[in-house]
Amino acid sequence: MKQMWQVFQMTRRYDSTAQWLMLLGFLAPVLVGLGLALWLSEGNGFTIALWVVAGVLAGLLIALLILGRRAERAAYSQIEGQPGAVGAVLRSGLRGGWVGNEMPVAVNGKTQDAVYRAVGRGGVALISEGPTSRTQRMLDDEQRKVTRILPNVPVTLVSVGLDEDSIRLHQLPATLRKSKKALTKPEVLAVSNRLNSLQSSLPIPKGIDPMKARAQRGKMR
Repeated sequence: MKQMWQVFQMTRRYDSTAQWLMLLGFLAPVLVGLGLALWLSEGNGFTIALWVVAGVLAGLLIALLILGRRAERAAYSQIEGQPGAVGAVLRSGLRGGWVGNEMPVAVNGKTQDAVYRAVGRGGVALISEGPTSRTQRMLDDEQRKVTRILPNVPVTLVSVGLDEDSIRLHQLPATLRKSKKALTKPEVLAVSNRLNSLQSSLPIPKGIDPMKARAQRGKMR
């Protein structure tokens, strides 16, 4: 209860409408339960009590659901615009079978713009972090790489930022869940493993093998 109270205080600090939405979510089922009790109980006190208790429990559940959603949105608003914010959402905020990595697949060292990747039932999603004027080329490059490796898997491009054609950070999980399903759960795992294995494999440099190289005789003493 103490932890929930702290979450409520934090949410109310960044979202003044959260407490009123929670109150409305609590009162609506209670009133509905009371109305059904008076209509269907036929004066039976035990039945009236059951309907009222059911309404209270439903109200508490809805209020907690509203608190969870608004708290998540408030937490995202605190990190929005910071480098790595999309990675934080991919690490802890994805649902619906989506798998993401907090480490980007492409980064611009000068501007800190980045492109992240997630895999789910909708295919592969490439998510940019930064203004679209700087990240569009990065998105296109990563799309070509994924298409070359997995030509039959759909690729969705998503831009997170403050531009008109971008989405806000808290909208990212819902945007991914709305994508049209194209892969099965086993295919999602196979695609994710395929991309991760190619990303983690380091290319072997061509040229002289350092284990077989010999020092030049003119420089030996």
